[in-house]
Amino acid sequence: LQRMLSIAVEVDKSPNCSSCKIADVIFPFILNIPLRSQREAFLNTMESQLLRCKLLELLFQHSCDVPTTLPLSLAKILYFLSHSSVLLQYQDGTTTWQGWDEMLQYLSLLLLSYQNVILAFPLAEHLRSSLNDRMDLIIQKAKPKLQDGDDISHLDIQLKIEDFISRMQEVLGQPFPLQIMEKLCMLR
Repeated sequence: LQRMLSIAVEVDKSPNCSSCKIADVIFPFILNIPLRSQREAFLNTMESQLLRCKLLELLFQHSCDVPTTLPLSLAKILYFLSHSSVLLQYQDGTTTWQGWDEMLQYLSLLLLSYQNVILAFPLAEHLRSSLNDRMDLIIQKAKPKLQDGDDISHLDIQLKIEDFISRMQEVLGQPFPLQIMEKLCMLR
């Protein structure tokens, strides 16, 4: 399935457009996966970084009280940190902090996938372009186009993480489990 999805993204003249269409079709099914381990297995085994970005972006948009119209960028990922709630209906009996833990896991996965699509090694940095155009861009050593929202500061990151911590403290009302703090450090 993952290979077929990856090929479906790549064969289109616009991988960006096809990944959006495929993500729109797959997204309702992800919402109905009952176990965290199954959701993580599906998302972690995705071969297409671009499709994973689109699916995770939809997941976070779905969990925001006020969805944003920003294009996917580092600023949008920080927006998700500040405005997302626990992502999914947890049918496997998890506690509240485990829901937040899963959210941070997916946010880190979104960040890594986004970096692979935009900034990573030469073959991946043009994943939004068709295969034919991608080879030309690589030969020309063209730099990937960054989004306007990719210019964020360390202060932006610090403020959003502090905001997230205060939101979580209100909800949990208890000290954070170690896993949450580790994920926040990794995300930072």
